[in-house]
Amino acid sequence: MATTGQGRASARVNVAGRGETNVATGVPVLDHLLTSLAAYASFDLALEVEPGDPEKEITAAARSLGEALAEPLRAEGVRGHGSAVVPVDEALAHVALEASGRPLLVSKVDLSQARIAGLAGDLAARFLEEFAQTARLTLHVRLVEGSDSQHVLESIFKALGVALAQACRPRRTD
Repeated sequence: MATTGQGRASARVNVAGRGETNVATGVPVLDHLLTSLAAYASFDLALEVEPGDPEKEITAAARSLGEALAEPLRAEGVRGHGSAVVPVDEALAHVALEASGRPLLVSKVDLSQARIAGLAGDLAARFLEEFAQTARLTLHVRLVEGSDSQHVLESIFKALGVALAQACRPRRTD
């Protein structure tokens, strides 16, 4: 169980959970994406962000989640790396990550022209950049295929959930 408080946000993650969530970021599309991430990771996630500007809410949510996962990703005996390819309809995303301590986001996904739930700009890029920095991850995100922005985002966040679950899993000792 990891808990963090970012002043504007707080997150609690149980990486040995069942995908139960209570997410309230103030950005409904981000709530949906984080709920999907937790379900695909089988993490229990409680995340709350104080209401404000959507850009700040996205940043606060990413930082808070990154802080909450930083320790479980580096716990004694865990793998510390993961990779997943997940489809959502026509979209297919590949996410690979390592708890390297050298934060870096490498992404070939460009949703800068998309308007999702009334938000302009690249929601995924803002979230993933902050998340990688705070969790101290090397994070690679590739869009293999996809044209519908919502499907692309769902594919990325679901793949991120699976990769995070792998990274928090114990290493095999046999």
